[in-house]
Amino acid sequence: MNTPDSPAAGGFRVGHVAVVGRPNVGKSTLINALVGFRVSIVSRRPQTTRHRILGISTVEGGQIVYVDTPGLHGKESRAINRYMNRAARGALADVQVGVLVIEAGAWREDDERAYRALVEAGVPRVLVINKVDRLKDKGALLPFIQQVMKDHDFLEVVPLSAQKRKGLEVLQKVLLKHLPEGEPLFEEDQVTDRSERFLCAELIREQLMRKLGDELPYATSVEIENWEEDGRMARIAAVIWVEREGQKAIVIGAGGEQLRQIGMDARIAMERLLDRKVFLQLWCKVREGWSDDEQVLQRFGYTE
Repeated sequence: MNTPDSPAAGGFRVGHVAVVGRPNVGKSTLINALVGFRVSIVSRRPQTTRHRILGISTVEGGQIVYVDTPGLHGKESRAINRYMNRAARGALADVQVGVLVIEAGAWREDDERAYRALVEAGVPRVLVINKVDRLKDKGALLPFIQQVMKDHDFLEVVPLSAQKRKGLEVLQKVLLKHLPEGEPLFEEDQVTDRSERFLCAELIREQLMRKLGDELPYATSVEIENWEEDGRMARIAAVIWVEREGQKAIVIGAGGEQLRQIGMDARIAMERLLDRKVFLQLWCKVREGWSDDEQVLQRFGYTE
C-alpha cells in the first residue's frame, strides 16, 4: 500500500521507452546524454549498437527506462543482421512509449521502416529530430516538421541536439507526461541493466569501430575470457574475433602497434568506467563466418 511519502502516491511516473531509428542517427548518444552515463558505445559507423541495452534515468517525478536498440535496416544478409533487427523490434513488446529518432532535414526509407515498426507494435510515438544544430538553414526546420507530421502520427515532436545536450529536459518532461504512475523499477543510482563485463567488452569494440571502421565495419566481435579482481586492480583478458586472416593482420597492425593502441585506449576507458586500475590483455583470433553462425552468435552474447 502506498504511503503519503511513497513515490507512486506523489505522482511518480515510471515506464520503458524504446528509442528506435535507422542506423547512425544518434540513438546511443541521446540515451547516454539522458542517462548521464555511457551505457552504449558510440562511433560514426552505422550499426555500432548491436544489443538491446537499458539506460535508467531516475529524475524528479519519475524513472525513465530507456531501451537502446540496434538500428533497423532493410538488409538481412547475415545472421547478425537478422539478430539486430529482431532485437530492435523485440524491444517494442513491453514499452509504454516509442521514441523515433531522425536526423534534422531528412526523412529516409529506413526512417519510414522504423516508424512502421512502432505503428505495427501499437506503441504511442514521440518524434525526436536530432542534430538540429547542424542545420544550415534554421528556417527549414518548421516546414520539415509540418511535412513529416502531415503523413505520420506522433504525440509530440521534440527538436534537439544530443551531442550538444540541448533540448534534453524538454524531451524528458514530454516522456514523463506519457508514462503511467508507479513504483520505481530500479534503484535510484542504477544506470543500466548490463554487467561491467559486458560494458568492458563493448569498450574494446568501440575502439575497433573507431579505428578500423573503414577496413572492418562489422567483422569483429569481442569476448571476455577471464576477469579477476586483484585488490584495487581488475585483470581482464579478452579476445577480438575476426573472420579472416587478413582481418587479423589489420587488427594487429605492423609490429603489433594497432592492437597495442586499441588495448591502451580501451584500458583507459575501462579505468574510468570501473574507477580502478585495469590490466588488460588482448588477443586477436580467427573464427570463419562467425557473423552468420547462430550458435557462435549466442556464445558471443547475441541473445534475444
